[in-house]
Amino acid sequence: MTRSKPTKDLKPYFQTLEDLKEPFDWASFFGNDHPVVLDVGAGRGLFLFNASGEHPEKNFLGLEIDYREGRRAATRLLKASRPNARVLGGDARIAFDKFIPESTISEVHVYFPDPWWKKRHHKRRIFTDVFVERITRALKNGGELHFWTDVEEYFERVTNLMDHAPQFQRQEAPSEKLPEHDMDYQTSFERKKRNEGWIIHRGLWKLQK
Repeated sequence: MTRSKPTKDLKPYFQTLEDLKEPFDWASFFGNDHPVVLDVGAGRGLFLFNASGEHPEKNFLGLEIDYREGRRAATRLLKASRPNARVLGGDARIAFDKFIPESTISEVHVYFPDPWWKKRHHKRRIFTDVFVERITRALKNGGELHFWTDVEEYFERVTNLMDHAPQFQRQEAPSEKLPEHDMDYQTSFERKKRNEGWIIHRGLWKLQK
C-alpha cells in the first residue's frame, strides 16, 4: 500500500480557520501590538514576502482559500524567518465575519481576485457590497484599501462600489514603476500580466468613519 507523504508542519506560518479560536487576539497571534495588514487572496505570497521584509514594524496576514498555494507562501516566509508574516487557510469571508475584530486592521490589500468571467458567476466575486461592509468593520479609522486587477470591467465595478461608499475617500493610487528585478512586483500574477503587456488597474481608498 502506498502511503501519502506526511504534511510538513508549518505552524505558525500556516494555519487554517479550523486551527484557531475566534476572534483573533492580534497581540497574542503575532506577539506584539504592531499594525496589522491583511492580504486577501495571498496566492504564492510575493506581496507578503516583500512587504514583511520592507516593513518589520507591521504584521502581515495573508488569507488564502487554496491550501496548497497558502502552504507555498508560508514555506517561503519560514525559510526567510519572517516572524511578522503569516498565512491563514480558509474563506476570507468567514475570516472577516467570525475571526477579525472590528476596527483592528490598518490596511486591506486585494490583488487580482478571480474575475469569474461569466456573467452568471459574477455573484461569486469576492468584491461585493457585502464585502465593502466587511472591510468597513475591520478597518481602523484612516485605514486603507488597496485593490489591483488586470480586468477593466471588474475594476470599474469595484470603483463604483467604493466611490459610492460615503465612509471611503478615494486616494491617488501608486503609479506603475519599472521593476528592478524579477521579484520586484506586487504579486507573481502582476509580473505575469505585465510581461504579457496587460494594463494593471490600481485603486486606493481611505476609511473615514
